[in-house]
Amino acid sequence: MAWILLGFDVLPTIKTRGESHAMRHHNTVFHALLKLVPWHVFDRLVDSSKADKKVRRLTTRDQFIALLYAQLAGSESLRAIEAGFASHASKLYHLGACEVSRSTLADANARRPCAVFSGLLSELMSRCERRLGRQMADAV
Repeated sequence: MAWILLGFDVLPTIKTRGESHAMRHHNTVFHALLKLVPWHVFDRLVDSSKADKKVRRLTTRDQFIALLYAQLAGSESLRAIEAGFASHASKLYHLGACEVSRSTLADANARRPCAVFSGLLSELMSRCERRLGRQMADAV
């Protein structure tokens, strides 16, 4: 058996300082969106509302990332969120998230205070233009 080379494409590698070849890293759109979240404000809201008190597995940050993913992906059920996260399991580490199970996410949605998310929304609305802020306030 012989291998016949029909085409040869060079992979886009870069040289690092140690002269080793590495692949270029490209962030996803979802990762770029998560960079816009003021995490210091989010952490302060979690601490003030004690939302992570007695939490063993799914933190409020992981819950927020899962819910934001569900909103953007158009997921209509907890099973769809679970399946979507499972399909991107290798990329979750780079987002700072972990896999979620349906029952854990359901418990978190039922028991956690919504003050964290409403406080984050008001913080983000205060940072946007006044006209857009008024329109969002009317919608909410």
